[in-house]
Amino acid sequence: MTNLPSTAKQPLSLIYLDANATTQVLPQAAAAALTAMETLFGNPSSSHVTGLQAKQIMDKARQQAKKIVGAGEGKIIFTSGATEGIQTAILSTLINAKKTLNNTNSKGKDYCLLYGATEHKAVPESLKHWNEILEINAEVKAIPVDELGRLDMDFIAREVPNALLICTMAVNNETGVYQDINLLDKTIRANNANIAWMVDCVQALGKQDLNLAQTSIDYAPFSGHKLYAPKGIGFMYVKENAPFTPVIAGGGQEGGLRSGTENLPGLAALSVIFDMLTGESEHSFTPVKTLHLFHQQIVAALIKVFPNIVFNHCFENSVPTTINFAIPGFSSKEIMDLFDAANVRVSSGSACSSKVTRSFVLDAMGLPAWQSESAIRMSFGPAMTQVLVDQTCSRIVSAAQALQQSCLTIDINSMDEKINADKAELDGLMQFKMGGSCSWLYVDNKTKTALFIDPLPEVTDRLQTLLTCRGLDLVAVIDTHGHADHISCRDSIAKTCLAEQESDCLGWPANAQTTNIDGNKCQYITLGDKWLVKVATPGHTDDSISLLLCEPVLNSTEALSVHYAFCGDLILMDSLGRTNFSTSSAPDMFTSLQLLAKLIGTQSLICPSHDYNNEFTTSLSAEMSRNLLLKQVINDEISANTFSMKKFTMDKAIIDESGSEIMCGALISTCDKKPVHEYDSASLAEAMKQSSAIKLIDIREPHEYALQHDENFAENVPLTRLVQFVQEHQDYKQAPLVLVCRSGSRSHLAAQALSRLGFAQVGHLKGGYALHQY
Repeated sequence: MTNLPSTAKQPLSLIYLDANATTQVLPQAAAAALTAMETLFGNPSSSHVTGLQAKQIMDKARQQAKKIVGAGEGKIIFTSGATEGIQTAILSTLINAKKTLNNTNSKGKDYCLLYGATEHKAVPESLKHWNEILEINAEVKAIPVDELGRLDMDFIAREVPNALLICTMAVNNETGVYQDINLLDKTIRANNANIAWMVDCVQALGKQDLNLAQTSIDYAPFSGHKLYAPKGIGFMYVKENAPFTPVIAGGGQEGGLRSGTENLPGLAALSVIFDMLTGESEHSFTPVKTLHLFHQQIVAALIKVFPNIVFNHCFENSVPTTINFAIPGFSSKEIMDLFDAANVRVSSGSACSSKVTRSFVLDAMGLPAWQSESAIRMSFGPAMTQVLVDQTCSRIVSAAQALQQSCLTIDINSMDEKINADKAELDGLMQFKMGGSCSWLYVDNKTKTALFIDPLPEVTDRLQTLLTCRGLDLVAVIDTHGHADHISCRDSIAKTCLAEQESDCLGWPANAQTTNIDGNKCQYITLGDKWLVKVATPGHTDDSISLLLCEPVLNSTEALSVHYAFCGDLILMDSLGRTNFSTSSAPDMFTSLQLLAKLIGTQSLICPSHDYNNEFTTSLSAEMSRNLLLKQVINDEISANTFSMKKFTMDKAIIDESGSEIMCGALISTCDKKPVHEYDSASLAEAMKQSSAIKLIDIREPHEYALQHDENFAENVPLTRLVQFVQEHQDYKQAPLVLVCRSGSRSHLAAQALSRLGFAQVGHLKGGYALHQY
């Protein structure tokens, strides 16, 4: 593959802290697998020498597994992984239960299948699947957990007498919380001596001592790739005399319990891991006591640089290799992107979209929604070393410093001139998004003043940090209307930053000046060398206003030169604001749309208070090309009455789901995104060789860019500053632009937005930095 220039002045080595998802294959295990493929490749079922050599590897691995998990007289069956083991345990239990139910008078009795509310999704989904397929028709019930993630023993005692199967886990994959197996054993058997019990032991291997034969556990699945073996190999423990039905039938391998030619390379690698676990190898894993010290060191580093960090689990009942936390004011995606830029891999529960993905595990523990939505998981395995821990802590500090340079956090011990001189410049417009809602911050760096429009509660702390860090004075904080979908935080910001300022209910300053614009009296305030003009634009609500950031008006007859029109929910991307609230008026909206068009023209950028489709900004020209109703209004092709009737029909299509964000506009079309040119590294390198005119634009945020970049390779235009880039670079509309980000998701969205706004030669790097070397 052709490589482009390096994105890092000093490339950072990879620090992988997502071991609970999967682990790298250790060199010793990989070597054993390769040997098995090249020289010990026989089929263990064959009776010749090569087959016998292969069988020896398999037999050794089985005996090692029995010893490590304390299987006693129980069976060890090799599988493809934990999911297969889960299927086997559930299927075996339910087939046996079905036979029992058919042979007894069970009519009228309600049976259930129990699983821990924080189990891996493989468990409840498998329960539901086989329950339906086998027509057991038992109720699938989640066992509640408390705020520490511990299973509710009273619930188990009450429900287990009527249960056909109970599934729990030894160690949770998201939080590292472990269950009290002995207490579970006593509770279950005191209330149902014969119920089948499966325990997911995937995350316990190598982190806890196991002695399964000393418990009444019937089934326990394990997975190799969670502990440095290859993917595709695992095993399960089956208690002596536990019901068993093979999931895979065929040649009768594994004593007829699991057919299919054995995965010998996987078994050879797994055997090496077992040697390390038992101390029978020259290479050994880090003792659990030392893992606790590693945990303490990493936690201390996190607390030092993020003093307000919140840990989502109690360390007293968690294994030391998992740290789950949230940082107030930051989404999980932001923190994951930050660590990715520092070449540290962590796990995030958030998707790269406008919809936030929450952790069902943390929800089940009753944690606040923001913690569930902002959760970050760091996880490592017993191969962790002191050197890697030291590097991790150093990288955490570097990441925090990058946030400080972007003024997203403040280090009160570093507020000196040198540190402040290193901070990324902020001058102009920034867009903050939470879900489909937008806030807008405009900064005039010369006068050190700022303006905040449509403030969202989630970004209040970030605003205060920016103001303090950069020494900015807030001129005004203004709502464009009374918001129905959230409570405005304007009052709280005003009390903190503008205690002496008098304003109306939306925050418009009482001391605003008045000017005459095209025969209309308008109020305005100044921000540096710009004016912010207020225009009443009712319709969505009766108090709706538009705020026009423009050049000063020197002559009342000249047209406004508008940079940004903050119009609230009057015009949305691919939509118009809804007019079916009690304070709405479609006829007023008709008049407001015509007035706004007259004032701002067709090319000024519109900055609404919602962006449901990740389109960032728009203009009347762009909207009229796809919104026929708006086009008819602007061109005066329909009457106010006709508009009102069409708007009534449109608004009827809006469905507000209970508990979700209120939709403030009805989508006009399907919002098909414009296709943009996608490059891979080879095609981009070739294009750059052919044309020196290509401009590469890195749209990661400044803190990501600061951690890993080459300023000679790409200009940094953060996604939060994309709207300003559009406004300031109309001369780029014919220039070949290629956008780049971490994974290609943000660059794809941004490229589509620029294409829609008239940038004719915009493309992006598919897969971003994640898939391409530079």
